[in-house]
Amino acid sequence: MIMPTFTVKAIPFLARRLPHLLLLTVALCTASVVQAAGKFTLEEATIDSIHSGIRAGEVTCKQVVEAYVKRAQAYNGICTQLVTADGKKIPSAPGTTRAGNALKFPTQTVAMNKWMPDFDKYKGQTPDYGHMESTISDPAVQQQFGMVVGIPNAKQVNALESLNLRGERSVSCAKECDAASGPLPASCPAACDAFRKLPDALEVAASLDQKYGTNPDTTAMPLYCVPMSFKAVFDAKDIRSTGGGDVKYAMDAAPEDSTLVARMRTAGAIIYAHATNSEYNGGSGDPTGDAKLEHPMFGRGGSRDTWGGAICNPYDTTRETGGSSGGSGVSVAANLVVCSICETTGGSCRNPANFNGVVNVVPTKGMISFSGGIGANPYQDRPGINCRTVKDATTVLDAFRDPNTGYFDAKDPYTALSRLTASKTPYSNALVAPGTAKPLAGMRIGVIREFMVKHSPAHAAVSDGVNKELKVLQDLGAELFETIDPEYPDDPTIANMPFTFEHALAEFIPFHMPEVMSWKKDGKPEFSVPGYDITSRDYLVAASIHKAPWPVDLDIQRMVGNPPSGAEEYTGYTFAYDFARYLMLRGDANVYDWPSLNANAKYWSNTRVVAMKNWAAKTMDTRTTAITHTMKRRDVLRMATMKVMEQNKLDALVSPSDTALAAKIGGADEPTRWGFGYGAVMGIAEVYVPAGFATTDYQATFVLSKDGTKYESHQASQTTQRFWPGKRRDLNAVITFKKAASCESAFFKPYARVPSAQR
Repeated sequence: MIMPTFTVKAIPFLARRLPHLLLLTVALCTASVVQAAGKFTLEEATIDSIHSGIRAGEVTCKQVVEAYVKRAQAYNGICTQLVTADGKKIPSAPGTTRAGNALKFPTQTVAMNKWMPDFDKYKGQTPDYGHMESTISDPAVQQQFGMVVGIPNAKQVNALESLNLRGERSVSCAKECDAASGPLPASCPAACDAFRKLPDALEVAASLDQKYGTNPDTTAMPLYCVPMSFKAVFDAKDIRSTGGGDVKYAMDAAPEDSTLVARMRTAGAIIYAHATNSEYNGGSGDPTGDAKLEHPMFGRGGSRDTWGGAICNPYDTTRETGGSSGGSGVSVAANLVVCSICETTGGSCRNPANFNGVVNVVPTKGMISFSGGIGANPYQDRPGINCRTVKDATTVLDAFRDPNTGYFDAKDPYTALSRLTASKTPYSNALVAPGTAKPLAGMRIGVIREFMVKHSPAHAAVSDGVNKELKVLQDLGAELFETIDPEYPDDPTIANMPFTFEHALAEFIPFHMPEVMSWKKDGKPEFSVPGYDITSRDYLVAASIHKAPWPVDLDIQRMVGNPPSGAEEYTGYTFAYDFARYLMLRGDANVYDWPSLNANAKYWSNTRVVAMKNWAAKTMDTRTTAITHTMKRRDVLRMATMKVMEQNKLDALVSPSDTALAAKIGGADEPTRWGFGYGAVMGIAEVYVPAGFATTDYQATFVLSKDGTKYESHQASQTTQRFWPGKRRDLNAVITFKKAASCESAFFKPYARVPSAQR
């Protein structure tokens, strides 16, 4: 019997160029799939191509999973090196096993005085120098702690921290404790007897082959044989589930699947790996702000956790991946998985999609259950979907719908909202076939210029690049309308919205959030209108009916941001509360509350050690205004957005997801980075799609303060780096749909690719 063949090309992804995709591109992203005649090809594989390959006998499900394991062996290694005081080499250190291979850590380090300018004049706290250290989970293996930087052209990305492969998928039940047969060794925890009976990813794939062969029921199992990764904060019963933390649970695999993992499993997906992330969902920083004062770490970090390590960008391994779902974005971009489930509280799905050039669908808060996940803010936390195509992402979104309960999950009270918001028909039904003439005809699309302001030269590449792609929407039949911002030039080819966000905010803020008018910045009123007391009743009444001017700088971009209060007041207790709740529900024998967590954990930096101690000590003040502000802001912004869309008769809104490019790992951040998009704080449905490449970058630099005690980020006034093919930064654009709760078919239309020569 001749077995079918298929190709698994070990193409270094650093040399691979994603196509220049158009803003609002949906179904035609599938055109990037490379399918050789008569052979299934793994690179850029989609759900459809896997199903077609299996039906044609070109590949088996087990061979698909084996192919992804080979890619993990080739590209899922360490991509960062330590920053040390002297830059000397360090001894080799043992690492944990992934995809059958032990991690290899670089022995070459980077000297601090070679990385930070004028370090010989630095007088501040001793930095948290990079060093190797044994993990608490497994003292036999080590991980990088302290400062790291990306290795140029590393050809590794470190996106998957735990793979569902027998013998390595758990530290609690490693090696012989995870053997499929034979008596359980006396040295193994008793819990391993039940754990080892769970098949790993390869065994699941083999059982699917045996049961379905070349005729899988993809209607009942739309994700049949689709290898997926999940942000490490989502529990899985057959993979180490510690939120990325180096924490010694009595049993590191979760007692049960999170709801979303369970539903993907039922839909036929291969529960393949946990993606490296920003530890414990980003950890929400530090509630006091004191942590940064002790043994500082300089520069951006992107996504990093203590167990998995730091992640690198597949287009330039010296650059960050976006947090906190960096591993989700990178694992898709580097073809280590087909799709990944990310999580966003603020920009944690948007940034990884943006920096790594992948599609991201984030449904309305409550559409996908968060039960069984570590959250940062229950009111804002929501899962999202990273894939290479929107068609795949919508297929995954449809797969979350239970045939009996729909999107509702009794374990997550927010999913009760899905009864009002979910589409009655599959979201994938809304896709338009490539080649459709003028598919956007009749659509009215609003452009939010407030999010395209070029606050510095570093913002020009993204802002200008996305602006060029707007012309394509017009060519495809859409009618565009733009908001007006005094800092963005009016485009004479695009009509102005007669009713703006400022108009809408003026109608809602005076009654719903009048406290905004009293905000102070540096001790002075943040907003003012000459000749008016904007805190008075008379002014608020007049402004609400457009009889008084509105403060120029009180726009949607400012309202998306946080109030000018201290970190402690705004942060409140949400992370401390939510993590304590998760630990209580998990019910582990070793780790069950904040004190037991910190007693059984290590953290990758001194800053994290201090922050986690501060979170453990965070008391619950029921008088906090932080959550009240979050709820009121969401209500006001949702109402304002809907008013803008209804009054201007718009079907969708578009804007860049972020106008700043990915920074160097350990490097200076763009000082005018304005943060996450408006959809995050509103909890509304969004779709992010690649919209081109940036060819130049104005990289911010570190400058030592005059007193020599700290480093400050300074804007670059000249181009500091030019990207060449294969190392270009992706631009992403966000779509907000008219029905804030769902992306229903009337507002979810893709279009055909326009050849480059015609643009």
